[in-house]
Amino acid sequence: MNRYLLDTCTFLWLVAGSDALPKTAREFIRNPDNEIFLSVVSAWEITVKYSANKLPLPQKPDMFVRKQREDHLLASLPLLEAHVLTLIKLPGIHHDPFDRMLVCQAVAEGLTILTPDEAISQYPVRTAW
Repeated sequence: MNRYLLDTCTFLWLVAGSDALPKTAREFIRNPDNEIFLSVVSAWEITVKYSANKLPLPQKPDMFVRKQREDHLLASLPLLEAHVLTLIKLPGIHHDPFDRMLVCQAVAEGLTILTPDEAISQYPVRTAW
């Protein structure tokens, strides 16, 4: 079984049915042999951007994220102390705090991040797209 962590944009493109999500990424997500996670960090990022009027959603984030995560059979990945403390080991490549925490979670949990973000792929973490 392969274990994947969705980048926030990957999650948003998945639930929107966007063509920005490539076929290979969709196949990883739909494969029942894979375990797919959505981090609470993504829920946090979505909520912050929604609250700042930078991300329109059809529902408020508290309903939208949970419903879409459940509808797409995604497991929720909590943010643990061990994840946060991994931050000290990361080089300063990416300055987006949400993306850095996703990298920390992926490193700590041995997950592959499904992301188009080339900056994330510069970290010592597995990525796929």
